[in-house]
Amino acid sequence: MIYRKLGRTGLSVSILGFGAMRLPMKGEGKDQTVDRSLAIPMIHKAFKAGVNYIDSAVGYCNSDSQRVVGEALKGWREKIVVSTKNPFYANDEKGWWKNLEDSLERLQVQHIDIYNHHGMNWQKWTEFTEPFLSKLMYKAKEQKLIRHICFSFHDNNENLIKLINTGYPDAITLQYNLLDRSLEEGIALAHKKGIGIVVMGPVGGGRLGVDSEVLEKFIPGVERVPELALRFVFSNPNASTAISGMSTMAQVEENIKIADNAAPFTKDELAIIDEHMKSLKKMAELYCTGCNYCMPCPKEVQIPKIFERYNRGRVYGLWDNAKKAYADIGTLTWEKGNKADACVNCGVCEDKCPQKIPIRKMLAEAHRQLKG
Repeated sequence: MIYRKLGRTGLSVSILGFGAMRLPMKGEGKDQTVDRSLAIPMIHKAFKAGVNYIDSAVGYCNSDSQRVVGEALKGWREKIVVSTKNPFYANDEKGWWKNLEDSLERLQVQHIDIYNHHGMNWQKWTEFTEPFLSKLMYKAKEQKLIRHICFSFHDNNENLIKLINTGYPDAITLQYNLLDRSLEEGIALAHKKGIGIVVMGPVGGGRLGVDSEVLEKFIPGVERVPELALRFVFSNPNASTAISGMSTMAQVEENIKIADNAAPFTKDELAIIDEHMKSLKKMAELYCTGCNYCMPCPKEVQIPKIFERYNRGRVYGLWDNAKKAYADIGTLTWEKGNKADACVNCGVCEDKCPQKIPIRKMLAEAHRQLKG
């Protein structure tokens, strides 16, 4: 296992981290809990292989993730860097402290090594964090309940740079992968300023965890997309660790194998990857740039989302993931709206499309491919 410094925290962290967001579950609906008979052996397998960074959050796994991580930490606590998050954004000190106290109790720890404001963006910084919540973070650090002040980031590169320049965080947890390199400039600046970078979603939230005849042909000797995805992130020297959400023992074993043999891609290999990805991105944008001008649809057809999923398969060869994501539209609380078969051919969307895409025809084709 390879280890890197997590910025000015001084912590030495494994390049592969364990994301405790997608642990195996049992039960139904609101009664779902983590299947401890599967999850804890997975976590211990990673620990024994040298993974020393684990990340959780209040709401992960139907709010059961932190408890399972706490159980898995028994006998391992002194060797593991523990990260979790506080999702509270309000001028209410009691509410923020309750989240922290609950996390300490559920994790069964005396302190949290990496404590994140969950889901930071520039608006939350200016309205809540800078004027109020930062003071609570500093107080918790003074009381030695947390070791390092961090945040998970969900915003654009311009606002990432502004937040870095505040000098506030010791580390930042953010999205970065083969399909989304939009924060690359900010990642480099953070590293330069001594702020540790924790990459979440290194396999694109599972999108790059499947087979793809397109992506598997990029680099000779790289036969699986997860290897391409993880090694791409590992090859960025500005990133300290990549936390991968693992749901099965097979995923744990594959990720460990990749991390143990994670020779960085050469400059020539990275140039090849860059050229291929730019070409594929242009191909996807020939059809839809995701500008959302076509929305709202009178029948709530999720046009940009549908085309994004269609492009996962058509352009990147990620058909299994694309079909699953398409099936989620209209069935999950965070995937509201309708699939393409709800289109009534009114043509309102086509009148608004700056790309002049034949949206109705493409929706029918996307439905045929993704439903099949």
